[in-house]
Amino acid sequence: MQLIIPYVSDINLNSSGVALRESLRKFESHPIARVNWQVYPYTPAVVFKIAHNLDGIILQYQVNERCFKACYTGINEPVYKDSCVEFFISWDQENYYNFEFNGIGTVLAGYGQSDKASRIFLPEVLIEAIETDATIHGKKGDFTWDLFIHIPFNTFVYDQLETIKGKKCTGNFYKCGDDLPVPHFLSWNAIDAPEPNFHLPEFFGELVFGE
Repeated sequence: MQLIIPYVSDINLNSSGVALRESLRKFESHPIARVNWQVYPYTPAVVFKIAHNLDGIILQYQVNERCFKACYTGINEPVYKDSCVEFFISWDQENYYNFEFNGIGTVLAGYGQSDKASRIFLPEVLIEAIETDATIHGKKGDFTWDLFIHIPFNTFVYDQLETIKGKKCTGNFYKCGDDLPVPHFLSWNAIDAPEPNFHLPEFFGELVFGE
């Protein structure tokens, strides 16, 4: 799949959560709905929006699911066990960044190739600069939450990114919840693997950053 990512000029790293919401309101929502492993059939309703500006990449995830869990509050803790959304991106077709967020905005972020031995956590000082703004509503059996994210360009510390206008790369978007009562593993671009595994860059889709 290919995704063309629009450029916005009216927000920056100092923009409020309200401003982030307004900036993305006019853009298309994309579903995260591919069930790649039939043993995990549950499909919460999940969409995302994405844009970029002079400072970085802006994301919004909107989720409706039966259960909500957000136990982890520390940087690089295993948020994938909570109600979690993820964004993986590769600028060089060899290494990639994984950004994982639970429903309250706790971040796990890493870099490297797909084998676990080569992957490292990003420095905490860079992760702390990632802006998140979360809202959660609902009750047992019916939760709705959304998460706005602003990832500064300097977070991509292993790549030289002076601008990404017109740049092509690869990536994928996910929803999971490993330790929820009903685990699930959804993706934007399809994955062909025998068991749940998001760390497979060969199944990333194409991302094109508009000008």
